[in-house]
Amino acid sequence: MTPQLQHAIKLLQMSTLDLQQEIQENLENNPLLEIEENQFQEESKDTAIDNNPIDHGMIDLSIENEHIPQSLEEPTGVEEHQVTEKLENPLSEELPMDATWEDTYQTNQSLSKEKNENINNQEYITNNSIEETLQDHLIWQLNLAPLAKEDKIIGLTLIDSIDPNGFLTQSLEEILETINIGNNSDDLTIEVLENILEIIQNFDPVGIAARDLSECLLLQLREIEIDKALRVCCTNVIEGHLEELASKDLIKLKRNLGASESIINEALLVIKSLNPKPGSVISPSQTDYIFPDVIAKKVSNKWTVELNSDTIPKIRINSMYEDFSNKSTDKNEKNYLKEHLQDARWFLKSLQTRHDTLLKVATQIVEVQTDFLEHGPEQMKPLILSDVAQRTELHESTISRITNRKYIATPRGVFELKYFFSSHLGTSSGGEVSSTAIRALIQKLVSEEDADRPLSDSKIVNILLEKDIKIARRTIAKYRESLGIPSSSERKKFSTRPA
Repeated sequence: MTPQLQHAIKLLQMSTLDLQQEIQENLENNPLLEIEENQFQEESKDTAIDNNPIDHGMIDLSIENEHIPQSLEEPTGVEEHQVTEKLENPLSEELPMDATWEDTYQTNQSLSKEKNENINNQEYITNNSIEETLQDHLIWQLNLAPLAKEDKIIGLTLIDSIDPNGFLTQSLEEILETINIGNNSDDLTIEVLENILEIIQNFDPVGIAARDLSECLLLQLREIEIDKALRVCCTNVIEGHLEELASKDLIKLKRNLGASESIINEALLVIKSLNPKPGSVISPSQTDYIFPDVIAKKVSNKWTVELNSDTIPKIRINSMYEDFSNKSTDKNEKNYLKEHLQDARWFLKSLQTRHDTLLKVATQIVEVQTDFLEHGPEQMKPLILSDVAQRTELHESTISRITNRKYIATPRGVFELKYFFSSHLGTSSGGEVSSTAIRALIQKLVSEEDADRPLSDSKIVNILLEKDIKIARRTIAKYRESLGIPSSSERKKFSTRPA
C-alpha cells in the first residue's frame, strides 16, 4: 500500500465538507487539475440542509443537476470489485485528460427529470446530528460487535480508558484490578482483557487502543499490503529504532538495521504515512450543515439509490498540459508535469473509488431497510457492520469509514447512514427485532397513552410481549431515557391539571 493508496482510503471517511476542502487544496496545489466551469456555485448551497430542526424543521431539497441512479434489482459492475482492488489496479496511461463525472457514470435523463420534479415538491425533515466523540464512535462499533453482554461491559471499560489521541491510558493490570474490585470477584483474567482489547484494536480508526506509540504504528502497519522484506524493515524500525528516527539520525539507523538503503528509504516513507495519533481523526466538532451524499427514492415501485453529484465539484485534468508534458524539451519541466499528472490521475481515481464505495454500501443499506422507508422506524431491521460487509465483500472497517458522517436523503427525512445500523433483540418465536424499532414502538406507545394513566416500564414490557418482543424492564428504562422520555410518575405529574 503506497502513501497514495492510504490517502485514497482516508478519503472514504471524509465528510462532504472535508472532501470539498480536500478537493480545493488539490486544485490549488496541482496545476493539472481544473474545475468544470459554471458548476458547483449555487447548487451546493441549495442542497445544504441546516442541521437545526427547531429553526428549519421542514425544508425543500432542490436537486437540479443529474445524479447517478442505481436500481436495487440491477446492480452495476462496481459491486464485483473490492475497494483496494480498484485502487491497486495500474493506472492507464490512456486515461482521458478531460474525463468528467458524466463520462464515468451512466446517467438517466428521464429518471433525473422525474426525480427533480418530485423532490422539488417533497418536504424533508432533518435528523439532528449531535457531536460524536471518539468514545461514541468506538462504543457504536462495540454495540454492533457479536460479543456477550459481559464482554461488552469489559469493552466499555477499556474504551473509557482511551484518550482523545486513541491511546490506552491505563495498564491492563490496573483495569483488571478495578473491574474485579467492582465485582467483588477475581474471576476475570488478564487473558480475557487482552482478547477483548484485540477486538477493539480492530475497530476504526486503525491504530486505536494501543498502549504505546510502537504498538499504535504496528497496528496500522499490519493493515498495509507490502512485500515481506519491506514489512520486516518497517517492523524493526518501529520496534527498536524510533528514537533514531525521531532524532533523524539516519546514518546510525541504517547502520543498525543492516538493510539496503533503498529498502530503508521505502520503510521510512511507509512509517511517515502512519498516524501517530489515530484518535484525532474522529473530531467532536459540531457539523452545522448536512449535505446529503446520496438520495434514496422509489421510482416505478423500485427503490433506487443515487449519488448527489451537486455537493462535490466536478474536476478534470486539463488536456492542454498533456501536450506540454509530451512536447516539452526541458527535462525539469517535463518531470514536473509528469509527476503532477500522475498525482492528478491518482486523485481522480481515489474520488471515483469513494463514490463507487459509497453508492455500493448505501444501496445495500436501502435494500435491507426498505420496510423502514415505506412504513417507518417501527419496521427498522437489525443491521450490523458485518452484514453489509458480507453483502458488499468489503472489510468491516471500510463500512465503518464510508458510513461515518455520510447522509442519505429519503422521503422520510435526511439520516446519517450509521442511523440504519442497530443491534437486535430476540423474539419469543425465535426471530429478531431491531433496537431502533423497539425505541420507535416505545415512543409511539407513550405518545398514545392516557395522560392521566401513563404506561409504566413494566406495562410497556407486557405490551411488547404481546407483540412477540421479549425485553427486560431495565432495557425499556434505558431506551426510554435515551429518547428523553420521563418516567411514568413524572409524566403523570406533568399532565396533572387543575379541575
